Amino acid sequence: MEQYILALDQGTTSARAIAFDRQGRPCAVAQKELTPIFPQPGWVEHDADEIWSAQVGVASEALARLGITAKQIAAIGITNQRETTIIWERATGRPIYNAIVWQDRRTAALAQMLEAAGHRTLWQTKTGLVIDAYFSGTKIKWLLDQVPGARARAERGELAFGTVDSWLVWQLTEGALHVTDATNASRTMLYNIHTQDWDEELLQLLDIPRSLLPVVRSSSEVYGKTAAGLLGAQVPIASLAGDQQAATFGQACLQPGMAKNTYGTGCFLLLNTGDRPILSQHQLLTTIAWRLPHQLHYALEGSVFVAGAVVQWLRDGLGIIHHSQAVEALAGQVSDAGGVYFVPAFVGLGAPYWDSAARGTITGLSRGSTAAHVARAALESMAYQTADVLAAMRQDAQINLAELRVDGGAARNDLLMQFQADVLGVPVVRPRVTETTALGAAYLAGLAVGYWQSVAEIAQLWQAERTFEPQMSVDQRDSLRAGWRQAIAQTVGKAVSSEPWAVGKSLEPD
Repeated sequence: MEQYILALDQGTTSARAIAFDRQGRPCAVAQKELTPIFPQPGWVEHDADEIWSAQVGVASEALARLGITAKQIAAIGITNQRETTIIWERATGRPIYNAIVWQDRRTAALAQMLEAAGHRTLWQTKTGLVIDAYFSGTKIKWLLDQVPGARARAERGELAFGTVDSWLVWQLTEGALHVTDATNASRTMLYNIHTQDWDEELLQLLDIPRSLLPVVRSSSEVYGKTAAGLLGAQVPIASLAGDQQAATFGQACLQPGMAKNTYGTGCFLLLNTGDRPILSQHQLLTTIAWRLPHQLHYALEGSVFVAGAVVQWLRDGLGIIHHSQAVEALAGQVSDAGGVYFVPAFVGLGAPYWDSAARGTITGLSRGSTAAHVARAALESMAYQTADVLAAMRQDAQINLAELRVDGGAARNDLLMQFQADVLGVPVVRPRVTETTALGAAYLAGLAVGYWQSVAEIAQLWQAERTFEPQMSVDQRDSLRAGWRQAIAQTVGKAVSSEPWAVGKSLEPD
């Protein structure tokens, strides 16, 4: 019987399941949207039980669409929204609170207190991260402090913490496994990326019991099998990887110096730095790209909080488009943004600014501005933010990219991809298979069970669908990016710098 790899892709807006064949082609896809919960401004949650039910539901649906049984699944790979935080009861598997989503800003004040206490260098040196509410650590502390009885129960060993990968594995194995992988662990603010272990000093600073945490495994190995009766057969669970690291693997950015950008709800640029962790001087993140049984790769990452979500806002907030795909046609009605810049800081600004207080702004409006100009400025904001991250990345790693590989929903937008190539000044390459997050999870799982034999074999499977070459003059590019820097400066209310990674920092001495 033909065998497949099933990738479970648990994202911020939906749960998806995709079956891949030996050529890395998606053969069946099933998807179910998740319901976001916004208890108050700046708070973003999910129902953890809905995450599980949606994910197991689409897994069964994908098998049905392909007309196969679970016996034809060689392995399951899991990729997930990373910093989203869940704590549940070990005895019952019931969450003690909703999942707190990575976008949530309720712990911003705690992060600022840690920063003010002088812990920035400690955290960056050990974890490669900045101190920010984005990551899981402060969310865990909030749950232990705010949910009645949670801290005492955690100290008694009655509770379990996990990012979404851990939650899904717990459910898939009916509580037999409490594990995560190094990529997800590296996003918690609790994991030492050099010693490859939970860090006692950081746990003490956040007052988090070690017993709460999962066992950290590699990104590609057989952890166990699904519970009997769940899918109709017991299937090996053979990979775990945070969504952006999985996408980097799926894009075959397997050598140092290769980079990809994913345009999803947020925008995530990762540069493979090989076995060398590079601590950023420009507020980028040093993270684990993947850990294989005999290979550890690090990456530099720039995380943009709002990318595709700005298109959703045009649809749901402003109502100027009826569906997300219509944004390209609307933006294409004008040849440029007409001096309009859109900084979509709905939940603050991520890399390289890390300003949690910033909020969205639209600048340069005139009586001649139309919905088309606003739509084009919204699309261009993704490209500008990516260019700022890449500028910082080039400085940190001292490299010049030959190309940028792209994926995610907005990567299908030709207007945006051409503008991205123009403002970067390097070719932008879109792969034939754009489901690279799920594909990366599938590749990692397939390697673990021998479905694919080597990383070299996987690299040969990658194929480009289209390359967007830069067409804009240097003068025009510099002028547009200068206007963007002014818009950023107005958003954060601080001095302008000619260096994108320093925009938003005061030019006055500390």
